[in-house]
Amino acid sequence: MKLWGGRFEKTTDALVEDFHSSIRFDQRLYKQDILGSIAHARMLGSVGVISEDEAKHLIEGLREILEDIQAGNVEFEIGAEDIHMNVEKLLTERIGPVGKKLHTGRSRNDQVALDLRLYLREEIDQTKNLVEQLLQTLLHLAEEHLETWMPGYTHLQKAQPITLAHHLMAYVQMFLRDLGRLKDTRKRLNSSPLGSGAMAGTTFPLDRAKVAQELGFDGVTLNSLDGVSDRDFALEFLAAASILMMHLSRLCEELVIWSSGEFQFISMDDGYSTGSSIMPQKKNPDVAELVRGKTGRVYGDLVALLTVMKGLPLAYNKDMQEDKEQVFDAVDTIQKSLLVVEPMLRTMQVHKDTMAYGAKGGFTNATDLADYMAKKGVPFREAHELVGRIVLHCSKKGIGLEELSLSEYQELSPIFDEDLFESIGIEHCVRARRITGGPSPETVAEGIKVSWELMKGLV
Repeated sequence: MKLWGGRFEKTTDALVEDFHSSIRFDQRLYKQDILGSIAHARMLGSVGVISEDEAKHLIEGLREILEDIQAGNVEFEIGAEDIHMNVEKLLTERIGPVGKKLHTGRSRNDQVALDLRLYLREEIDQTKNLVEQLLQTLLHLAEEHLETWMPGYTHLQKAQPITLAHHLMAYVQMFLRDLGRLKDTRKRLNSSPLGSGAMAGTTFPLDRAKVAQELGFDGVTLNSLDGVSDRDFALEFLAAASILMMHLSRLCEELVIWSSGEFQFISMDDGYSTGSSIMPQKKNPDVAELVRGKTGRVYGDLVALLTVMKGLPLAYNKDMQEDKEQVFDAVDTIQKSLLVVEPMLRTMQVHKDTMAYGAKGGFTNATDLADYMAKKGVPFREAHELVGRIVLHCSKKGIGLEELSLSEYQELSPIFDEDLFESIGIEHCVRARRITGGPSPETVAEGIKVSWELMKGLV
């Protein structure tokens, strides 16, 4: 018989029972559900709603069930609908009628809201740890490649020379922001909804603060309607996860490009590459491609939950059962992606000579040539126009700006002098950009130092 079946004269249709049940996926919340129930039972005993002896029996029974589930000795029942009812049914079977007192002063509505907050809090901490490991790898790589010259791009066209360290540090900034978003999300979700009841609280003298403290919350939710119907914390996580996956996807896209035969900036380790079933020469960056593809999956999780929530009146509605699969899928996807991207980066081989050669082509020093002229008193717009004509001339001759002779430069303008070629040398172009956030090795080194400290503060 259903634990809520007193109101009904007929049993639930078998199709409805299967459709209605969530135990297939919400069994994942067993630990959080049991820990929440233990705290609730202890509080019921302390305020006198049940006896201390009854509370003790409830807690002992719940701990035994937790151990059995962890040992794989429990088979959940679809007929018991969800993880909450499965645990309560198991408890009553083991310790007798006192098990039925566990639900006193509590609804499944505030119970599931509690479980999901506890679950996400733990998974956010794990995700932050994985982002921290990725950041450490990026920072170590940046330290190693302070003087690895490469072309920087806009519109995927060569733009200006930079260093690999500078390029990697752009991703460091992205992932530092991701850490900040995860930290903010965790802070906002860390309020206990237990005690909200179905939607209007309870007449029992519950000590909400005691339960919140035992479970590690900063406080309790301040409105019982919102306490059971709020899923902003799940949406915030999914939004933060989507942005994080977008950053991973951008990074992986560059790794795919850089490892191509056209670029040859890097080589992926064999452990993070795959081959072709028909083309024996192929070494494919499938791991990076798959992370890129899985990003859309997390976007879908966010949009799905936003769509579930957009039209719901207060307070709890059964639609909200659809929150958990999206959260679980996003957690799995993002953590697996982080787990594989970090060692893929750490083990890749960087071809410094190829990168440096690439930095010399494509007129990446054209802006520096215009700057050289501007520093000699030529208005920048005039310098820009003249350099454009010089680039066109060199392009037709198939040479770079540094290959044009001084006499040819001086035919175009008398301002050109012996110091010209030093000013447009690739290494000088990079080293001269010491503005905060710029690509010079000294500036990037300072940025690395600051980023290590920022990371510690966010973790």
